[in-house]
Amino acid sequence: MCDISMNNRLSFYIGSALVLSFGLGVAGCSRGSAQPTAPPPPSVTVSRPVERAVTDYADFTARIAAVESVEVRAHVWGYLDKVRFKEGALVNKGDVLFEIDARPYQATLNQAKAKVAQDEAQLTFDEAEYQRNLHLIGARAVSQSDLDKSAAARDVDRANIAADKAIVAARELDLEYTKVIAPVGGRVSRYNVTVGNLVQSGDQNGGTLLTTIVSVDPIYAYFDVDERTVTRVRQLIREGEAKSKSAGQTAWPTSLGLATDVGFPRQGTINFVDNQVNPKTGTLRVRAVFSNKDDALSPGYFARVRVPTGEPRDALLVSDRALDNDQGQKILYVVNAKNEIVARPIRTGMLHDGLRVIEDGLKAGERVVVNGLQLVRPGMTVEPKLVDMPTAGGGGHEPDAKTQKGPVRVTKTTP
Repeated sequence: MCDISMNNRLSFYIGSALVLSFGLGVAGCSRGSAQPTAPPPPSVTVSRPVERAVTDYADFTARIAAVESVEVRAHVWGYLDKVRFKEGALVNKGDVLFEIDARPYQATLNQAKAKVAQDEAQLTFDEAEYQRNLHLIGARAVSQSDLDKSAAARDVDRANIAADKAIVAARELDLEYTKVIAPVGGRVSRYNVTVGNLVQSGDQNGGTLLTTIVSVDPIYAYFDVDERTVTRVRQLIREGEAKSKSAGQTAWPTSLGLATDVGFPRQGTINFVDNQVNPKTGTLRVRAVFSNKDDALSPGYFARVRVPTGEPRDALLVSDRALDNDQGQKILYVVNAKNEIVARPIRTGMLHDGLRVIEDGLKAGERVVVNGLQLVRPGMTVEPKLVDMPTAGGGGHEPDAKTQKGPVRVTKTTP
C-alpha cells in the first residue's frame, strides 16, 4: 500500500512539472512571435521662403567730416577785449565772437580822415588859383607856365585826396576787423585766448588761433571703396544716366549708421569720387553727404556706410538657422509632397533684415525645415508644422490669413 501511494504521488509531481513546462514554452513562443510597434515620424518646424525685392550692397567704415571747417584768426593785432560766445555753442555766420581793443585803430582812422580834409582844403585853394590864372592868361597878365603850374597843383591835390580816401577805407576796415566775426555758421570750439592777452594778426607768422568752427548741416562721410565696387557703381550710374538722358543728374544713394544705431537709418547720396586709386591700398576715396538736422553726427565720428551695388530684384530669403553644411556645401532640408526630407544644395547671397538670400537651389513655396535639423536625414518621413519664416532674434509663429495671401514685397530704397 505504501509503495502504491508513493508511486501515485510521484506520477502527480512529474505530470505537474510537464504541464508547467509546456505552459511556459507556449508563453515563450507567444512572446517571441509578437511584432514591435513602429515609432511615429518626428515633428519638425517648416517655413516657406519669403519673397521680397532686395538690393545688393557693400558695407564700409567711414569717417565723419564737416563740410566747412574754419580756424578763426584775427585780421589785426591788439589786446583781446571781449569774448562774445559760449564755448561749444552753435553760432551763425556774421556773429561777433571776439572784440579786440579798437582805440588805436579809431585814432588812426581819425588821422586819415583829417588828412582828407587837409588835402580837400588845399584842392580848394589850388582850384581857385587855376581859375584866376585861366582868366588872366587871356589878358597876358600871367605866363603860360604859371597856368600850367596851377593846373598841375590842382591835379596833385585831387590825386592826394583819392589816396587819402583809400587810406581811410583801409583804416575803417582795420577798425571793423577789431570785431572778429564767424565766417561760417556751425558749432564753435573753446576759445584759446582769454581777455587781456595780445592777439597777433593773421599775417604775422600765421596769427593767433582764437577758436575753430565746423559746420553742422549737411555733413560729409569719407570712406575707401575697393576697385570692384567702384567700377560696379559707376556702371550703374552710367546706366541710370542713359535711361534718364540727363548726364550728371543721377545721384547714387547710400545710407549710414552710427555704432549706437540699429541698421542704417540715415539716407544720403554720394557726391564725390576721387580721381585715382591709392596704389598702396587699392582703394578709391569716396564721399557721401548726409542731412544732420538733429546734430547727431559730429566731425571725427566713425560710422558704418552701406552702398547699394545693384538695382532692386526679386529674391527668396530664409533664416540662417535653416542652413546646414555637407562637406563644405551649403544645404537646406526641404519637405516634399510626401513629407519626406530632401537635402537641397544651394548658393547663398547677402543678409537682409535677418534673412539670407538664396541665389540658387530653392523654389518659391517650398517647405524648408527651420527647427529640428538635428532630427532629420535625407529620405526620412517627418510630420511638418508650418510657421512663418523666423528672423534673427525672433522665432516663427503660426501663419495667419494675412501672411498667406501672397508673397511679401518690400521695395527697399536703401539696403
